[in-house]
This record gives sequence, C-alpha cells and structure tokens, in this order.
Amino acid sequence: MAALLFDSNARPDASAIAARAAASAAYSVTHVEGAAGWVEVLRDGLTFDLGGLAPAAGAMPEAAAHLIGLPRDYAEQGLAAVSIAPGPHLAGAENLLPVVRVMAALVAELAALPDVRAVAWLPARLAVSAAWFAEAVGVWLTGGPFPVLALTALARSGSTFRSEGLGFFIGQEFELVGRDGVLREIDSRIAVRLTDWLVAHGRVDAGREVVLAGAGAVWLEPDGPGRLVATCR
Repeated sequence: MAALLFDSNARPDASAIAARAAASAAYSVTHVEGAAGWVEVLRDGLTFDLGGLAPAAGAMPEAAAHLIGLPRDYAEQGLAAVSIAPGPHLAGAENLLPVVRVMAALVAELAALPDVRAVAWLPARLAVSAAWFAEAVGVWLTGGPFPVLALTALARSGSTFRSEGLGFFIGQEFELVGRDGVLREIDSRIAVRLTDWLVAHGRVDAGREVVLAGAGAVWLEPDGPGRLVATCR
C-alpha cells in the first residue's frame, strides 16, 4: 500500500524501527523477524507489516507515474523499498478511511527515518518527498482537508484532469472536463476540491450536480464501470 524508498545500502533494520518507536511513542514493535527483514508494528490498535528491511534483500520500488516535491533528477534506479502494509486482520478493510488515517500517520512517522529518499503511495503510483507527505498528512489528521496530492494523483491530459488512486477509496476515477472544453487555472483547484468531496461522500451512481466550496458547480455523470465524467458548470 505504501513504501519508503532508500538508497539500497541505506535501508534501516529492525533495530532502527524499534529505536524510532521508543523515541516517538507513536507506535510499538510487536513482532520481529530480523533475518527476514520483517517487523510487525502496532498503532492505534491496528497492526501493520514492514518488509524489505536490512539485512534482507530490498525490494525494487514500483515505477512512479506522478512525482510531488522531488528533485528533477529523481529516479528509482538504485533505490530499494521498505514496504508498509496493513496486517492480515485488516484484509478487506485497507481502503476504509479510519484505517487509511492510521496508516498514513504511521507512514508519516516512519518517513522521518534517516536517508528516506521518497514516500511511495502505491494505489496512485505516486512518489512524494518525505517532508511534503508528512506535512500534508499532518494537516489532515488535525482536522484539515484530505491530502489529495499525497494519497491520490491528478494528471493533466489535453483539456482534462484525470484522477489516479481515487478508485482505491470509492471504486471510481474521474475525468474533469473544463468549461467549453478548455482547462483554466481554477480547474486545478476544482479537481482537488472534487477529489476531497468524493472521498468524503463516496461513489456516484447517477448523474448529479455538486457545488464545491470556493470552486463552483460540477456535473458528475457515471460513464462505465469505475469511471466518472465531471464537467465544470
């Protein structure tokens, strides 16, 4: 579901994860298989598995399609991933917002480990700088808006914005079409506000108008399995 990316020779081991837990008290380590590069951690009553720790072989990171807050020369070559995933008891519930909130908080905490090159959010094929991810998630956890560009992606293609990773939360992605088929500066804000609205309200199964605070009205129309067309009004 998420991964921390390190230079292949800079990955932490189980003792580094335990030391971070002791220093922050944000989570606890509940099981360790050090030689296998795996630990189980507990946060807010939920368990998560960390894999790919040293001295086990590091996993190749998945290729990111979207980059946020990373240098222009960023590339996955030479990096190795430490994976973070909900424990087996959360199977089938990993996309529920209460679980995602705890998971995102844990990832943000672990992103403070030394030598993290990027945070990968796998459902959106997104790679984000550690500082940017922690800031965006921190705002959400303290009552702010959903961290759209940390847990989903928006890609501009011609006269549309397309979401990626929203389907993980609601089972649908959207394509936002600008008024008169032309994207304007405000439409990027509309795409962000629309993502936030859809995460909060869930999938849309019939055409409807949505009025987004500070962004105006959008008409939503289902267009096949897992797809919405959003038209600025």
